[in-house]
Amino acid sequence: MTQFFQLHPDNPQKRLIDQALTIIRQGGVVAYPTDSGYALGCHLGDKKAIEKIKWLRSLDDKHNFTLVCSDLSEIGTYAKVDNAVFRLLKTHTPGPYTFILNATSEVPRLLLHPKRRSIGVRVPDHRITLALLKALGEPLMSVTLIPVGEELPMTDPEEIRERFGAHLDLIIDGGACHLEPTTVVDLRDLPPVIVREGRGDPAPFQV
Repeated sequence: MTQFFQLHPDNPQKRLIDQALTIIRQGGVVAYPTDSGYALGCHLGDKKAIEKIKWLRSLDDKHNFTLVCSDLSEIGTYAKVDNAVFRLLKTHTPGPYTFILNATSEVPRLLLHPKRRSIGVRVPDHRITLALLKALGEPLMSVTLIPVGEELPMTDPEEIRERFGAHLDLIIDGGACHLEPTTVVDLRDLPPVIVREGRGDPAPFQV
């Protein structure tokens, strides 16, 4: 049965955060709010949960998951960050950006693109998600919750419950989110390459 938690957007209830952590650590798939639509997330390296998310989104093995991190130092554990990239990340996190970087050995192999060791990382500017991540102590493996055949992420938790509730372990209701997805920036080499324009302003990364 799907759990449905209504969390306060500014002061998330610790009791519900703790219950959400238990569900995630036990292999649950969760829909949760970010600063650019809702996302599907699961425990780092949980193969069964990853396969469930792929099935829900009809994703193939070439689709990169994103590591949603609590802060910049956590990004540095899972992605290779030199001084120039660090300055860019420091200026634009948290925020509605996903950054593609070369992965470190800490990233589970099943998360990586089969032909290149890269990973998407981001730090969302959303209090519920940041509270969840800080309590979890590690990133959430995530993909944006975009239904098959559609282009924009879902933003209404009640609609998520109606369409996906039978297949999710937890839906975190943090209210409506912004409709636009993140702006995706490839920082594996400089100058940066804009892969997708979304809510984040691409101008700072365009030379």
